[in-house]
Amino acid sequence: MAIERLEMEGPRENEALVRMVASGICHTDIDLWQSGHSCPVVLGHEAAGIIECVGKAVKGFRRDDPVVLSYQSCGHCRACKAGRPPHCRRFWELNFGFARLDGSNALEANGVRGHFFGQSSFATYALATERNMVKVSKGLPLQLLAPLGCGLQTGAGTVMNSLAVKSGSSLCVFGAGSVGLAAVMAARIVRANPIIAVDIRPNRLRLAKDLGATHTIDARRSDPIRKIRAVTAGGVDHAVETTGDAAIERAAISLLNPGGKLAHLTGGSTDHDLPGGRRVLSVIQGDAVPQKFIPHLIRLWQSGRFPFDRLVTFYDFPQINRAIEDSRRGVTVKPVLRMEAGDVAALAA
Repeated sequence: MAIERLEMEGPRENEALVRMVASGICHTDIDLWQSGHSCPVVLGHEAAGIIECVGKAVKGFRRDDPVVLSYQSCGHCRACKAGRPPHCRRFWELNFGFARLDGSNALEANGVRGHFFGQSSFATYALATERNMVKVSKGLPLQLLAPLGCGLQTGAGTVMNSLAVKSGSSLCVFGAGSVGLAAVMAARIVRANPIIAVDIRPNRLRLAKDLGATHTIDARRSDPIRKIRAVTAGGVDHAVETTGDAAIERAAISLLNPGGKLAHLTGGSTDHDLPGGRRVLSVIQGDAVPQKFIPHLIRLWQSGRFPFDRLVTFYDFPQINRAIEDSRRGVTVKPVLRMEAGDVAALAA
């Protein structure tokens, strides 16, 4: 990625201009960067910052409010009105369209596209709306809160909302990255047992154990299916698949107890029923409403029950390429970029 100075339109009446304090790097950013684009784009979609100014139609926010940014939704479709914004009818356009819904783009003058997840937070300033801003208390460590807007929300929300895991239910998490580890922490909060984490990196498995996994399995050293069956005396009630590997998904399905559920988090799948009352769920953002769920996660962190700070490694904004490479190599679980005021953005060509 290249860091360049850009000129951006000011906020429209339904938008706020947010000065970025920090932005997490998610694998969705990395995947899109690697896929290439016909023109440069500004990625970034889990951030925290300070509102600089608001449009006249924005309600509930004012200048100097600290906010966490999350995914975008329209607010008008049936799903949004029913309180289910992850299922917004225009979710794809709003979050992956690199434009406002009317097709306009605040970075057009530069030949660059923004509005990724309604924010494009790999920049020192971003535009957002009241639909994807979450006001937080002043005095909280904004740099640390940035990754709550996507990956951590998705992992924890999958356990607490999508699967609605109950106390004593068994759970296996495939992939101990930031999303998987958030799922492990949430599973401990709801008192699932056993909580099994599967990965190929010993350092991440050690962290999973510290964060609540009752059992960990290194898939490079032993057969995870055999070991999971041994731990659970047969199978699991719930599974979370974060890797995107079709073979792992099939294996996870084979482990489900009757009535069990598998949450598929990496796209390209649809909900479907299986024999024995088993279900595969294609989960978006952990079925979380950011304005409700992110404050809940913050309270859990303050009480010591959701120690997501143990996943975070900070990088200065100019180190974005090193942060991405460290994430790809598994050196860092959750890289977070620290911004400084200015008029620059990281462009993915």
